[in-house]
Amino acid sequence: MKIIIKIHKINETGDSFMKKRELKRIFAKFLMVGASVTLLTACNSGGETKEPAETTEETAPAEDAADDEATEEVNYAQVFEEAKTELDKAKEGKEVDFDKVTDLYTNNLQSLVQERDAELESKHDEQIIAALQAGKDGSMDKVVAKQVFDKLMQKVFYTTMKHEFTEAADNWADKEAVKAEVEEAKEFYAIIQSTVEKRDAAYETTMVDAIAGGFDEIDKAVEADDLLAFQLGKQVVDKTLIKTFYFAAGAIPNGYATKVATEAVKDEQMAKVVQAEGWAFYQSVSKYLANHAPEEAAFIEKQFDLQTDVKTVDAAQVNKAFVRGFAQTAIDEYKESMEAWGEDKSVITALEGALFIDVIGQDIQTLLGEEAYTQLTEQAQQYLEASKAKDKAAGEPVLKELEATLQSVIEKAK
Repeated sequence: MKIIIKIHKINETGDSFMKKRELKRIFAKFLMVGASVTLLTACNSGGETKEPAETTEETAPAEDAADDEATEEVNYAQVFEEAKTELDKAKEGKEVDFDKVTDLYTNNLQSLVQERDAELESKHDEQIIAALQAGKDGSMDKVVAKQVFDKLMQKVFYTTMKHEFTEAADNWADKEAVKAEVEEAKEFYAIIQSTVEKRDAAYETTMVDAIAGGFDEIDKAVEADDLLAFQLGKQVVDKTLIKTFYFAAGAIPNGYATKVATEAVKDEQMAKVVQAEGWAFYQSVSKYLANHAPEEAAFIEKQFDLQTDVKTVDAAQVNKAFVRGFAQTAIDEYKESMEAWGEDKSVITALEGALFIDVIGQDIQTLLGEEAYTQLTEQAQQYLEASKAKDKAAGEPVLKELEATLQSVIEKAK
């Protein structure tokens, strides 16, 4: 994938791209755990967010700006793979060239990360830089550093895909611009598709197919000039990726919470590595849960934080917190749908409610049984159709049943 962006050259000093004093400030957010294993504490704790790199066009002549910036083609997929290949040497006990990885990051990926940080009020640029520096100087296990880089970059690619969708909707009147934004979204998705494929293999699901179907609906909507259909296709892609990240972090039996608990009785240091992977994957869905179920979100964050002793990580409780959180998210989406009745937003949030039910579908079947889950999904479809038809008389009684069932899921998942 090649995307034209503005790259600003970074002035380096003897202490590389950050002074030791700045690193001390960032590393105040890290905790030493056991034999040279550290990890970033809670995503929102302390520190300052670096200002995003300037990407506006210069009004001065190109030759006057040549010393400050250069226009380059960045193949994000290729750079990401090159960095991961170097970092993967840590798994084999080989030396990792962290300077090479840092250069790849700062010269090609950092500006993208900073853009998402500014947009989402996250601190992933600082977290990635600090992890690479800590891996280099040995204050962080090199495999942990690799996982922090890998999984946080996956979140950045995911949120950039969502950003492209937003840009497409905002520029809907310009069909060529919309098509270009959609193609870029597809390219960012392609970078993280292997993560979806792994979860499909682990859980015998078909999320890759679901996402492909979502993109097909998006393409048809663009050609038909149907903004609502575009928004619905976008939700399928987005929520299926949320399901992927949930499966990776907290689902049973193959989520990282379960793996932490399993490794903790055998190898605590490896358990810390797995805990780091779970933490980084969780960052992709943490905001959804924090907005709808803050207590559950905080509990999951705490369980994955390396300040937490791996022997105390309770995979079953992590899973239940996810289930309660996503069930509450579905309830909130349905309430929003009813409040916006008659508008496109009502249909969009009705679909979101159904998709969040699908995210925890396997868990609901375990808690309520297959028959009850089938009935729930049928009701979700009935409500969606009523929302599309603007038939409130048909939608209201179904909504009450949906909310009651989802509330029972929350109670049974305590």
